[in-house]
Amino acid sequence: MGVVTKALIFISMVVCLTSVANAIYGQAIVYNPPYFPSRCFGSKDQGVMIAKVHSGMFTNGKACGTKYRVRCLSGTNKAIRNACTGNTIDVMVVDRCERCAANELQLTQEAFSKIAVLNLGRVNIEYEQY
Repeated sequence: MGVVTKALIFISMVVCLTSVANAIYGQAIVYNPPYFPSRCFGSKDQGVMIAKVHSGMFTNGKACGTKYRVRCLSGTNKAIRNACTGNTIDVMVVDRCERCAANELQLTQEAFSKIAVLNLGRVNIEYEQY
């Protein structure tokens, strides 16, 4: 195996391990419209690919506009099969979630349904800031 090939394999492994190391594990729950006004953007509509975060993550608005890449891992009940769609989504923080636990994201119906079966309402996820 050539030096270039070995280098490419090594770089690929480092990139994969880095992305796994940065992942945060938690849960996603659904929230219903209206999606604005929000603490971050007031009455300005930010679309539907948005999220609310726990107050510890929100840090008095410092998280406003932060973007996360989110992937469903499983339903919260292991007996539920096919909870996840296999898609990954990107969402932007627009507000603080009043009832979220730490490492929990509250996603719009539209965002949630892209990664999981909407009727479940809660799934296990991994997410990372990008």
